[in-house]
Amino acid sequence: MDNQLRYQASDSASMSAKSPEGASWRDFITVTKPGIIRSNLIAAFAGYWVASGWEVQYGRLLLTLLGTMLVMASACVFNNYFDRDLDMKMERTRERGLPTGRLKPGTVLVYGICLGIAGLAVLFIFCGMLAGWFGVLGMFVYVVVYTLWLKRTSTWSTSVGAISGAMPPVIGYVAVTGKVDLGAWLLFAMLFLWQPPHFWALGIRRKEEYRAAGFPLLPVVKGTRRTKFQMIPYVALLLPVPVLMYAYDYAGIYYLIVSLALSVAWLYLTLIGLKAKDDDAWAKKNFLFSINYLTLSLIALVLNTIHV
Repeated sequence: MDNQLRYQASDSASMSAKSPEGASWRDFITVTKPGIIRSNLIAAFAGYWVASGWEVQYGRLLLTLLGTMLVMASACVFNNYFDRDLDMKMERTRERGLPTGRLKPGTVLVYGICLGIAGLAVLFIFCGMLAGWFGVLGMFVYVVVYTLWLKRTSTWSTSVGAISGAMPPVIGYVAVTGKVDLGAWLLFAMLFLWQPPHFWALGIRRKEEYRAAGFPLLPVVKGTRRTKFQMIPYVALLLPVPVLMYAYDYAGIYYLIVSLALSVAWLYLTLIGLKAKDDDAWAKKNFLFSINYLTLSLIALVLNTIHV
């Protein structure tokens, strides 16, 4: 009941503070967080490609990407819906459609529900039951566990929320294999381990903004130095992933060289952060490197997937 009253109050405040214009199609696109969708679709594509071993059923691939995209978009819309009161407090989010009042909460809620139903229907009907259930798991963790619970109460939100972010490549993989084997686990590990240090680097740069909004992010609660130390094991544990991908014939030697070199470079960059004098500059460099790390690793994985 308290949450409902808070949301109603925030809606009224956003409407009274401005005289917003009507929503545009861009507002409906923005509320799905297209940047997140884009990077995760690359991961879903990689998962499907690795499982196919170049013997790709392109129609099923497109349906898998469509279903995954719709499910991710739905989860992001729900995230925006439930976080609209907090988004009003942060500079980078306060101009979004919901905080400004251009989008009505009821409209956004229906939008998220429709996207979710459509996405899960595509996955269950065309991509297999296992792909559909992983879609459900990803949505549940992101919307219920992360958004409604841990994001507002615990520093564990980033680590636990990473489970949902690791679902796209697994969905792509099991859409082909229909089973969870070592390949699925390695893809899950790559995306799961990548997310916390990637997001904490951003959190260090925007620590005061998250503090003002009331998010108990690790840099806010434990400080920058503790966050730097906590990033290290996640990055270090990425090193065995390309080795195992190569050892168990999921990918070739070129992927091993590229991904392992990137992992070592990221670990080195993370370690030297302990002595960095300019935390903001270091965090920015780490954040940008993490994006390139994932993109280049996934491209190398796709191009050097072992032929079946």
